[in-house]
Amino acid sequence: MSGDLERDLDYARALRRLAELSGRADAERAEADAWYARQCAAADRAVRDAEQAVRRAEAEVSAAQEEVDRTEAESIHLWSILRGQFGAADRRIGEPPVPRNGVGAPADVAALLEGVRELLDRARKPGELPPAARPLLALFGVLGAAAAYALGVAAGVVGERYGGDLAVAMPVLGLLVTLLGPVVGLAPARVLADRRHAGLDVRAVLVVVVAGLVTTGALFGLLR
Repeated sequence: MSGDLERDLDYARALRRLAELSGRADAERAEADAWYARQCAAADRAVRDAEQAVRRAEAEVSAAQEEVDRTEAESIHLWSILRGQFGAADRRIGEPPVPRNGVGAPADVAALLEGVRELLDRARKPGELPPAARPLLALFGVLGAAAAYALGVAAGVVGERYGGDLAVAMPVLGLLVTLLGPVVGLAPARVLADRRHAGLDVRAVLVVVVAGLVTTGALFGLLR
């Protein structure tokens, strides 16, 4: 009897031990399942976040590319307008801005805009008349002085013809007009410079004035 009782007690302890181990295994299995579920959820969130980041990056790249394309188009458009206004031979215009580098990648927008600003600065600054224009400037000086001399002579003739106060005033007026003759040619010279989008520098002014002075002096010497 004592042996049977001992076996029953051992069997009961074994059942309790088995139940404890089974409960512990279930708890550990549940914990593992929960950990796996948390890892899967975290991985899903990471994937979603990565997908959103990729979409945002793609949108930013697309917007940047559109901005680069607009900048390139605008810079080339501005260059074409300036070239049309100032002429293809104007040295201030130079070459058109290059929109892309040698490998086809978009150019630096800031550098491209800086190139357009430099182009505009060069276009706003007046250039110089070429040396080939100096004979024409000298001709303006000669014609201006000759025209002023002719007006001075005409004023003297009018004074002599009508007499009175005009006989005194008109010769004086004619002399003033004649003396201004050397600078009369600056007016058409300015028109020429404006048409060529250039400025009248000191050298150009001297060509006109010296030609006018020589013409005025020669006319005084020959006809007075």
